[in-house]
Amino acid sequence: MVNQAQKGAREGNRYIDTRGQSPKPLEFSEVIIQGLAQGGGLFVPVTLPRLTLDDILDLSQMPYAAQGARIYEHFEVDFAADQIASLMTQAYGRNFDDPAIAPLVSLDEQTHVLELWHGPTAAFKDMALQCLPHFFSAALARQAEAGSPPPDQLILVATSGDTGSSALEGFKDRDHVGIITFYPDGGVSDIQWRQMATAAGSNVGAFGLRGNFDDCQTSVKAAFSDAAFNERLLREHQVSLSSANSINWGRLLPQVVYYVSAYARLVASGRLQAGEELDVCVPTGNFGNILAAWYAREIGTPIGQLYCASNENHVLTDFINTGVYDISQRSFKLTPSPSMDILISSNLERQLFELNGRDPEVICQWMAGLREQGRFEVDSETFDYLQADFRADWVTSDDGLATIRQVYEKYGYLLDPHTAIAYQVAERLRDHKQKPILVVATAHWAKFAANVAKSLLGITVDQDLPAELRDLSGLALNDWLCERYDGLTIPATLAALGDRPVQFSEICDSSTQSVEATVLEWLGRKKI
Repeated sequence: MVNQAQKGAREGNRYIDTRGQSPKPLEFSEVIIQGLAQGGGLFVPVTLPRLTLDDILDLSQMPYAAQGARIYEHFEVDFAADQIASLMTQAYGRNFDDPAIAPLVSLDEQTHVLELWHGPTAAFKDMALQCLPHFFSAALARQAEAGSPPPDQLILVATSGDTGSSALEGFKDRDHVGIITFYPDGGVSDIQWRQMATAAGSNVGAFGLRGNFDDCQTSVKAAFSDAAFNERLLREHQVSLSSANSINWGRLLPQVVYYVSAYARLVASGRLQAGEELDVCVPTGNFGNILAAWYAREIGTPIGQLYCASNENHVLTDFINTGVYDISQRSFKLTPSPSMDILISSNLERQLFELNGRDPEVICQWMAGLREQGRFEVDSETFDYLQADFRADWVTSDDGLATIRQVYEKYGYLLDPHTAIAYQVAERLRDHKQKPILVVATAHWAKFAANVAKSLLGITVDQDLPAELRDLSGLALNDWLCERYDGLTIPATLAALGDRPVQFSEICDSSTQSVEATVLEWLGRKKI
């Protein structure tokens, strides 16, 4: 199939990097393998497509995989149309527990929830990480068939909770690809830990790291930039590094799809008028999910205001409201929404590149300021563009848990701690009389059983659960919640975690040297 598709492959849109360090523009198939640009920048398309309203509304008549294929064709992805369709069909099928893939639930006439957690790990990261691996493998196969087989690829992932398990699931048992994920030890939920620690696959590894997510992300990105380390990987193991974090454009493009799709389906169902603006509220820490909504709007989707919802690590809210990104004196906080416990938001670099007139020199200056002084400030024109596109607010941990209970009591709908933050920010910032809003639901509540139980019992974050619940695992707490509250169910993939043996329990230090040593030791006993 790949051979036949290769014959019809076309030259696609090209990609440049935000720091201007790449020697030449690359195609999509090259970008997804390379992941991070030379010099640490992020890839963005040279040109963005422009969809008409009819193009968008026509998507509502297609299954989700076909919608994804159509958007990829608009972006001029350099694969033949029939291969794109085939890869999308493989990505979005029975591995999701709802045929809609990303179903919509309306809490009232103006408030719609986009459920992005129906994939195999019950988190929105599956929406991209069930897709990217198929295109990644196809790109490797293309290079091999062209007579220039690339080295085996080692995917390095820094995760705040959900990316790790989704990436391990998506890339497991793929030929010529290995994957290692690093997560903050003690900084993820019990269910998130179990998903990574019990990951199956001959080519996977998962390691805790003594530190927080920013430590993970900083060390992993530093490994990519360490020329001596990369040379050693190639020399001793015939391996090159690549990324499955949202710094990889192949992670971001699938996320654009679900915003365009959601708009089309809301119109088709009569919940939205064709051409009517839809506001979007996203709980975000690394800025990728809300950036995808911005790109969806840029290509023609009638999306109005973008609301950025933060938890107590609210550096993004402060930045959007002031134009100053400052982590120099900011402490990192562990919250009930661990996937948002982030202070260094990698994808913000792409957004700033788009808003500042695509000036790589300025991006280099800002990123150097963040690296060296822990802060930077954008110019007034960029700040004006930022303010025009985004509004932002943050929610305390206790308010987030209270929101879970309030929404459940009002609508009988149970939010996870991340989505609860988005719902609360939407309630604060939206104009209820004007526009409908899409609240993005990023995970199933069962991944965060302890804090959901606290919420429903009216317990604050700092209080302990009742004695009979205190020592229960996340799996046992989920069973208790389902027994106590009618109508609650747990995805089969989460319920089955208790039957899977722990494969990975090692912890390493947070330094780049320790991360690199861990990678080398893993390669010494694994064959990709």
